[in-house]
Amino acid sequence: MKIPNSGDAIVKEAKITGYLLSHEHPIGQFKAAFFRSFGFKRDCWAELRQALVEHATANEIVREETTPHGQRYVVEGPLSSPDGRSPSVRSIWIVRTGQGYPELVTAYPSKGTSS
Repeated sequence: MKIPNSGDAIVKEAKITGYLLSHEHPIGQFKAAFFRSFGFKRDCWAELRQALVEHATANEIVREETTPHGQRYVVEGPLSSPDGRSPSVRSIWIVRTGQGYPELVTAYPSKGTSS
């Protein structure tokens, strides 16, 4: 099963530049090292946003849960990257109560293989 309305997914610039591609963020710095190793850059943050939306659209949900804030989805699969490789990534999305679109919570390497 795919995330409902994944084509309308929201990935905020601050989530990318201030977290996923930030070497300064205490937690995000480790994710930034991973994503940067596949060619993603902070000044071209929209590339990672587009890749994550495509990731949510192309890959299946591996886990789903209801939270007090809405429906949470975990998606795993390959992520298209600027250097042409396809690392295995887990992305977490939420469709908040009263909203009809998913919003990115986080993304990080999954235990699958990358090519």
